[in-house]
Amino acid sequence: MASGAIRRFQDRVLGPSRTGISSSTSEIWLLGVCYKISEAESFEEADAGRVLAAFRQDFSSLILMTYRRGFEPIGDTTYTSDVNWGCMLRSGQMLFAQALLFQRLGRSWRKKDSEPPNEKYLEILELFGDTEASAFSIHNLILAGESYGLAAGSWVGPYAVCRSWESLARKNKEETDVKHKSFSMAVHIVSGSEDGERGGAPILCIEDVTKTCLEFSEGDTEWPPILLLVPLVLGLDKVNPRYIPSLIATFTFPQSLGILGGKPGASTYIVGVQEDKGFYLDPHDVQQVVTVKKENQDVDTSSYHCNTLRYVPLESLDPSLALGFYCQDKDDFDDFCIRATKLAGDSNGAPLFTVTQSHRTNDCGIAETSSSTVISTEISGEEHEDDWQLL
Repeated sequence: MASGAIRRFQDRVLGPSRTGISSSTSEIWLLGVCYKISEAESFEEADAGRVLAAFRQDFSSLILMTYRRGFEPIGDTTYTSDVNWGCMLRSGQMLFAQALLFQRLGRSWRKKDSEPPNEKYLEILELFGDTEASAFSIHNLILAGESYGLAAGSWVGPYAVCRSWESLARKNKEETDVKHKSFSMAVHIVSGSEDGERGGAPILCIEDVTKTCLEFSEGDTEWPPILLLVPLVLGLDKVNPRYIPSLIATFTFPQSLGILGGKPGASTYIVGVQEDKGFYLDPHDVQQVVTVKKENQDVDTSSYHCNTLRYVPLESLDPSLALGFYCQDKDDFDDFCIRATKLAGDSNGAPLFTVTQSHRTNDCGIAETSSSTVISTEISGEEHEDDWQLL
């Protein structure tokens, strides 16, 4: 299907593409960074024009993954393109790529066309090449997610994709040699149950996250970087308006990696918010395969970035979506828990997820969660008590 036809199909699903920035002077949040248009004098930029320019540069530095054509067949299939079915996989690649970008280059990194590409940046893109030789290709993601329903030619939801990334990251950790260990990070799914179908808000259990980090670090005293994925179902046909303020608030977290969300069959990667609309990266454009190698400084990587600002009303999102958060170390994770606890407390009875220290068993042998907690640093063999409580 031609790219124009795909765009027309997506417009029927998501609604006509809405581009640009409105005349509103409301602040914009982009993956944890605030751009204050109405109070530019208090911002490091000199005026609103420069604030918007900084926002656009930040947005265009984010990594875009789209449909590709002309890659080697996926497994034993004849699929050499993911057109019409790979948008959720590409959205997941984008979120995971941002986590790696923040890990390797930091949140303040910006792509500058006037300078040769950074080698670490090229290494990240190489990991997502459309070949089995690339660790995080859709070829390997589909293989890792077979038990969750991933298959070439089939569309799957956010929960299955999150679980597949968890499996792929674990597999990559087991197979990666020492010189590439700096790319490794733990992946933890915050879910109410193993099948993701239990009612109520998912629970982030700190003991479970600590266990994930301990297993990932293989007993090392250093808390590893961790990617937290939170699959959610926030309504029936569309997102319940009660949850929208909390969704918006997650973008103010320094750990924010945005939202995998859209409409059934038309996934996008939402990276920023202004008022009640979400700016997103769109995987639905069809592009030819590009081979990126860190040794090739002349490779054209423009197809991995987007200069067009598109947005969608958050209330129009499909209720099945997933949040992503990246914590660089233990202190960063503790800060995330404090923010998440406050967010749940301010949710007027409609939390996206809650946070608890541990599981416990009652007299009937049924697992419960502890409502008050001690934040522990088990991974480093230390313990200390904080003066706040977790829901």
